[in-house]
This record gives sequence, structure tokens and C-alpha cells, in this order.
Amino acid sequence: MKLPSFIRSGDTIGITAPSFGCTTEPYKSRLEAAVREFRDRGFRVIVGETCHMDDGFGISTDPEKTAAELTDFYLRDDMDAVLSAGGGEMMCATLANLDLDRLAGAKPKWYMGFSDNTNFIFPMALRGVPGIYGLNAPGFGKVWEEPEEDAYALLTGQKTSFDGYDFVEIREDGDSRKTDPRMPYVPYVKSEKKRLRTFVPGRPGRKKAGFVSVEADGTISDSAKTVSAGAAKILRSARSDRKVELDGVMLGGCLDILELLCGTRFDTVKEYLRVHGPVIWAIEECDYNILSYRRALWHLLEAGWFDTAAGFLIGRPLAARGQEIFGVDEYRAVTDILAPLGVPVVMDADFGHICPQMPLVIGAKAHVTARGNHLSIQYTI
Repeated sequence: MKLPSFIRSGDTIGITAPSFGCTTEPYKSRLEAAVREFRDRGFRVIVGETCHMDDGFGISTDPEKTAAELTDFYLRDDMDAVLSAGGGEMMCATLANLDLDRLAGAKPKWYMGFSDNTNFIFPMALRGVPGIYGLNAPGFGKVWEEPEEDAYALLTGQKTSFDGYDFVEIREDGDSRKTDPRMPYVPYVKSEKKRLRTFVPGRPGRKKAGFVSVEADGTISDSAKTVSAGAAKILRSARSDRKVELDGVMLGGCLDILELLCGTRFDTVKEYLRVHGPVIWAIEECDYNILSYRRALWHLLEAGWFDTAAGFLIGRPLAARGQEIFGVDEYRAVTDILAPLGVPVVMDADFGHICPQMPLVIGAKAHVTARGNHLSIQYTI
């Protein structure tokens, strides 16, 4: 692992848009607010031209331009960290124009973003350079609460251990941020209490066909809503006081992008697994419906990506949240596929497209603890 240096006051942060830019509200105002916040904390901030461009198709501008700016920012000696301006749809086109070997061979620096930014963070991690799957730059353009402070603390090296949060932010229209574009600098709307669901390997030889999931708060859920009878023979719910611990290198990101990369020239997962130890897979879903979600996990399983899995952290799904198709809900979409691996699965973890999100260091060794509704991650960096 080539560990980037943590940044400190006086250093330079570059913001680029290898996927969507910030030309519409509330992202434009949030980006401006984020820049002011970092400058107030003593950082020099350089905002790339791509952040203000929108002439591309599903991307800020021509992928050759986005790749050139990302490359320039990453290789510049006067640039100490790079933040993404946003997620989006077509960062894969930026990736196709990058020389990853050149970038991975350069002096490492922290790159932070999520969603479509999996297209850069994940392949770089496979080349030994960790990145932060966390807030895009406009995410810092709000009242700073614990999630923003945690992401900043990681960038600056003040913290390497993080705890999950006690709330979930849900809008009625499905968006995970409740914002008035005329006033983007607003705090989170704590609309739901966070509830983790943790599954652990079942007892060898267990023949019971049914399954009862005990929630962290003691609530007992219907087995049909949680896991199939077949998976129940392999997985069982953890008691609310049961502590689950995972150790390994953290890999993952947005499932939509991970599946997209699988089988391409950017897929070096099998080579990575041959020389590294156990992997903690941190995965979240954006646009997939329930069955697409299930098929994508099956795809990665059959491709051998999970052969050394120590366990899974599954973030809160976005499009698949609350869906059910042919008896498959957002939990069975995952547990039925991963059960044969016989490793712990922690679901509704604190990351992804539904706020708030813990910062994930993709490509770093981690120790994960889940107990009841509490999730903590300690990174070795």
C-alpha cells in the first residue's frame, strides 16, 4: 500500500469534475460554500474548469478533458489532495482515458468522492493506492455535523477510527438530502433512527428451514422479508448483544460501477486477491432495482471477486429501498446470494447514497466491529 500523506492547513486542495460538474442548484451553491469553508480553515483551493462545465453527455464535458484535468491535479507537486465535484453517470469514459499505471506510480495523494467515483478509487486501490469513498466536494457545503467533521478528520489525519451515526435521512421523494436550492447551507434532517441488520454464519448441520431475524432493538421480523429458507441454513441473525468483528483489506464502492468494471481491462481483482489477505467488501447500491441488485452480486460472486471475503458491509440501498419483486426484498437480494460464503454480512451500514455516510478507506487494512446498532471502523493508515 502506498499511503498518501495527510493534509494540513496551508496545503492545496484541488476540486475536479471527472463525472458531473456543479452547474445547477443546489450543487453550485454548495460547492461555493465548501470552498469558503476549506479556505477559512487555512487551505488553498483550486477549482478546476470542468466543475463549471455541462456540455458533456452524462458527464461534465469531453472525457478527454476530464481525464486530462484529473491527471494534472493528481500529478501536480503543488496539489496535496483531490476532491471530486460530484458523482454521475459516465465517469467510466474518464477512466478509459486515464493512464492508471502512471498515476499509481506517482507520489500518492488522497482522492475523495463516492458513487461514480468508484471508477477511479477502486482501480487505484487495486494498484496499491488507497482512496476515500466519502463526501463529494459539495457535501462539505452545508452546516458541518459529525459526518463532515469525520471526513475532514480523516483527510487531515486527526482520526483513523470512526463510529456510525444514530440517524438516517430520508425524503418522501426518495432523495437522501432535504435541501432548498435557495438555501443550501442546511443541516441533516434526522428522519429515521438507524437500524443495522447483522447476519452471521449458521451452526454447521443446522436443518431448520425457517429463519427469524432479531433486530438490534429486539424487534422480530418476518423470515420471508429477511432471508430465504435456503440461506437460513447458512446464515442466522446476530443477537442484539452479539459482537461481530472483521479484519482485512477494505475494497468496494458503488455496486453499479463495480459490476460495470468486472471483466474489463480495469478488472485486476483476481490478481489482487492472489497477493493480499482477506477482504472486507463495502458495497452500496444506487440505481438498481431489487433483481438487478441481486444479479449484480451474483455476477461478482461468480467472477471470483468474493473468494477471499472476510465479510461484507452493505450500505443503505437507494433505488432498491423498500422494493419487493417476486418475493425478493432489499435484504434477500443480498443474503440469498452471499449466504454460501458463510461469512458475516452487516446491512444498512452508514454509507452510500442515503445520508449520513462514514468515510471508507478503500484499499486500506481495517478492523470492523458491529454490535447492535453500533458500527465502528478502525483503519491501519
